[in-house]
Amino acid sequence: MERLEFRFAGRPGTPLSADGEALVGVVGSGNLEVMIERADLGGACEASVDTSIHGFGDTWQQVIGDFVERRGLANIRLSINDGGATPAVVMLRLDQAWAGLGEKAP
Repeated sequence: MERLEFRFAGRPGTPLSADGEALVGVVGSGNLEVMIERADLGGACEASVDTSIHGFGDTWQQVIGDFVERRGLANIRLSINDGGATPAVVMLRLDQAWAGLGEKAP
């Protein structure tokens, strides 16, 4: 098992939203579980990934970084349990988790 941890600068000046969390997906072959939580991170976004597929840290960083930037996020913590998901499935689950918080796409 490999644990990856990332921190991304959030959108400057974005206020901390109300507390909340959402959990989507299942851990299984070719899938993953994503939990997204609002947290006071000084405007940053943090992500932790537990995966059995080693050597893809750069890919994870790029996919999660794209999600954070595209959504203009701040003060968000992501926890991901990976079962070998492709980048497209990762982005789908991230978007589902974000929708689970009741947010509208920018």
